[in-house]
Amino acid sequence: MNERDKAELQARILEDYTSIATGTARSCCGGSGCCGGTDAGALSASLGYAAEDLARLPEGADMGLSCGNPGAIAAIREGEVVLDLGSGGGFDAFLAGPRAGAAGRVIGVDMTPAMIARARKACAVYRERTGLDNVEFRLGEIEHLPVGDASVDVVISNCVINLSIDKAQVWREIFRVLRPGGRVAVSDMVLREPLPAAAVAPLEAWSGCVAGAMLLAEAEALIKKCGFEEISVVCRPGYAASMEAAGDPLYARICRQLPPGKNPADFIASAELSATKPARRPRS
Repeated sequence: MNERDKAELQARILEDYTSIATGTARSCCGGSGCCGGTDAGALSASLGYAAEDLARLPEGADMGLSCGNPGAIAAIREGEVVLDLGSGGGFDAFLAGPRAGAAGRVIGVDMTPAMIARARKACAVYRERTGLDNVEFRLGEIEHLPVGDASVDVVISNCVINLSIDKAQVWREIFRVLRPGGRVAVSDMVLREPLPAAAVAPLEAWSGCVAGAMLLAEAEALIKKCGFEEISVVCRPGYAASMEAAGDPLYARICRQLPPGKNPADFIASAELSATKPARRPRS
């Protein structure tokens, strides 16, 4: 991909997610979520988010852009500093806040100004409902995080890293900002095997979290190459099957490009990826 194509792709992704943030579009590719065929609350419930947690969220924070539940994987503890990559309207950041508590902090980073504005506006409701003032949102790219070296205990992200054109740089940045012994827990779309080129050619396939998805083995190898240890990858093919069953427009188009007898779940999956930055070795 040349620089012109990269710039065009990034501009399209920014445009699509700005439309979602401002309410001029319901999804990035025609469904009712991020290529989802169900409402946001039902999708989040299906991914394991607790009803009582969802009920405390500021209105509009859950936009149906999830493909997993990274906060559950991360097991966030009182007093920790949490960084949410691609925080959108603040969904996972606001859920992480009470877990981090008054002694902790949650920082959401997103490249879309409209998303940042939406999340910051919701902070007042979050403070009123929780009594906490521990969540903030920063405009920035996940390839160049506006966060200091070794300043974060936990990094989470939900269906965002696949959107990056330079995933190696994203994982290097995650490693940089984590403290020694810190951990990362990501929910993201991955490929179990390569999709036909025609299925991922349209630009909306990138915004729909499919065209930019890495092969599962390549994602695991990249995380290891960046220096992480205790790497765990759990594949969830049921997500793609649910998108197909719901009649999602993108997945319907993908189906038409697949070999006979194949379906999207044979190729596409949601995955839970977690890893730890090595702790400093004690001096001898």
